[in-house]
Amino acid sequence: MVKPKVLIAKKIPKDVEEYIAKHCDYEIWSDDKKANYNTIIDKIHDVEGILMPPIRVDENFLEHAPKLNIISNVSVGYNNFDIEAMKKRNIIGTNTPEVLNNTVADLIFGLIIASARRISELDRYVKEGNWEKGDDEIFFGKDIYKSSLGIIGMGRIGQCVAKRAKLGFDMDVYYHNRNKRYDIEDSLGARYLELDSLLGTCDFVVLMTPLTDETYHLMDDDKFSKMKKDAIFINASRGKTVDEDALIRALQNNKILAAGLDVYEQEPVSSHSPLLKMKNVITLPHIASSTEKTRNKMAMAAAQNLVQGICGEMPKDVVPELRD
Repeated sequence: MVKPKVLIAKKIPKDVEEYIAKHCDYEIWSDDKKANYNTIIDKIHDVEGILMPPIRVDENFLEHAPKLNIISNVSVGYNNFDIEAMKKRNIIGTNTPEVLNNTVADLIFGLIIASARRISELDRYVKEGNWEKGDDEIFFGKDIYKSSLGIIGMGRIGQCVAKRAKLGFDMDVYYHNRNKRYDIEDSLGARYLELDSLLGTCDFVVLMTPLTDETYHLMDDDKFSKMKKDAIFINASRGKTVDEDALIRALQNNKILAAGLDVYEQEPVSSHSPLLKMKNVITLPHIASSTEKTRNKMAMAAAQNLVQGICGEMPKDVVPELRD
């Protein structure tokens, strides 16, 4: 029996490769440089499935892959998919939710703590030889314990953040979401607020929405002006959910106290961005899911989705817009 052919467009753990090999004939990306749009479309003319990072999938991409049945993203995000183009060709698209929930929630809380207690800033202060006896008030940070946390987007990761906040730091948890989450309200005492009320109430605001037409630049000048002046803003969702220029203005004009960022409108973030020169901003290189254990689990989940789709089954993690 001839096995279906797939392209594995990123390096993956050996056990994941061996799992795919049981079910598929495959070509695997072996170059030290990461695959990109142009290098992938040169290799997909005869493949039925692709496992890849979230590289753009558009009409041109799909025209280069007439036999394609499934694209398996190794990521929770899938805004790289042209949903309508894939629907037209009956192509399945999957992602890897759930696997990374707790890892991302850990990173978000790391940003909260580091921003509030100025950990990166004061680490540099000591290493640069500036610490002298008598320094005290200049090191003051912001308390987290028993403060208030607002979560915009109470999905799986938002729930994990809420648990850490309530059970670990006894915080008052508020949230804004498309739908009220009565289960989270019952289990953690979280309270639903309209967005403007949440922004004006909370000491820490965590943005965890997916990127859609409705959430593009959700946080703009108006929204930042609604926040408390001593509030800290955290973004580990998608860079384009924030008007970055508006965030810079809010920080420069002391409209908010600080920010902790893992994502940006342009990635990698421009070396000229004012964000990189601000002591009260923590800038991470989009690493929320970056642990070996989690990335390996993501790769296996993506492989299982790929194999299920290529073998005629409905994969576990079909993205919502492409489900029947």
